[in-house]
Amino acid sequence: MKLVDQWGAIQARLPRDWEEVRLTLATEEPSQVVKAAAALGPLNPIRAEGALVLYVRRAGGAGGPEAAKRLFARLDEQRIWCTLDRGEIREQAPMEETPRGSVAQSWDDAVATLPQDWSELLCRLEIEGSDLLPRAALLCAPINPTRDRESIGFLFRASRVGYGVSTVMARRCFERLDEESIAGSVTVLRALSDTRPVASQGSSWIVAGRVL
Repeated sequence: MKLVDQWGAIQARLPRDWEEVRLTLATEEPSQVVKAAAALGPLNPIRAEGALVLYVRRAGGAGGPEAAKRLFARLDEQRIWCTLDRGEIREQAPMEETPRGSVAQSWDDAVATLPQDWSELLCRLEIEGSDLLPRAALLCAPINPTRDRESIGFLFRASRVGYGVSTVMARRCFERLDEESIAGSVTVLRALSDTRPVASQGSSWIVAGRVL
């Protein structure tokens, strides 16, 4: 079997998360091992007991799979017949998955710190990525989100009286984000206590020249 085909067969049996594989190459004619080592120079082969030991790295470059394939094909073209054996495989260390932040829990935590007589809130909902903003805005439509200019997220109002979303409805919106694995957090920016709107729907918040 040609060397390039032997390498293809080895590649096909490598685990999905392989990072580096050790190969041992032996020439059918012992006298050709020096010539083979010269042809495989970019792979930095090591002479060991009449054979060549080399390492191929999945990351690519001069020691990557495609480079190895080209060099093996060159030996085939030069009719330097070899056998290729697979040795130790180094696999990628499993990555620890960072827990996603629950938006609903973040909301619960924020509300828990408020005084008992709070009445109106100005809040910020931050989302983990700008590409998720359109979907987050749709899921959170009942909170009437306004795009925040200082973060990847939105501003919204919550209240017990007057204009603003209720805490229950806000939490339901944030549960929808959690259900679709959209991570984020909620922060209370401003809070008023014991307000009593008269002939109005509540207080006006002015943020960066905008009335919210």
